[in-house]
Amino acid sequence: MNRATRELVGALPCAGLDVLEISGTDWRESRLNFSSYQSLSYPDYDICERPLGAGVCDLMIAEQVFEHIRSPHRAIENAFTMLREGGAVLLTTPFLVKVHPFPEDLYRWTEDGLRLLLEEAGFTKVVTGSWGNRKCVIADMTPGMKWTLYHPMLHSLKHEPQFLVAVWAFGRKPGAAPQGTAGSSAQ
Repeated sequence: MNRATRELVGALPCAGLDVLEISGTDWRESRLNFSSYQSLSYPDYDICERPLGAGVCDLMIAEQVFEHIRSPHRAIENAFTMLREGGAVLLTTPFLVKVHPFPEDLYRWTEDGLRLLLEEAGFTKVVTGSWGNRKCVIADMTPGMKWTLYHPMLHSLKHEPQFLVAVWAFGRKPGAAPQGTAGSSAQ
């Protein structure tokens, strides 16, 4: 997932992007040299409640967030509002992982489900992906809330489409990107 999503974002003109990450900071250290970067987290900011404003960012990233929010359709509509024309959204979600209520664990999506979520909100050029395999699913099924860390000698990276661990979607808001911002397609 990380490799594929970094390629999608890395294909954008990163130096001109104003980036908003929802409930995370992983992309702050991405070395993609964004023009600006901001991270907002629940409960200080709830993407289901309201957009920050219209056209406030070029790229919005929500990694492993949408499974926890009560109104994903409202949240993706708010994301659409917050993006500038031609902007992009990146969502990643778990699929076959243990339930992790932080504060709640509510949803799982397939690639088709995430594509539909984005398209219904108005996003175009939606690209989806997924990854997983039986060994990684089984390795994660341990008691407690600790995650199993990847170990190359124990865990294969071979993809088995019936045993997804993670699913992602990348979509564009229609329109020309503002000058100096996300203008190229990630496809």
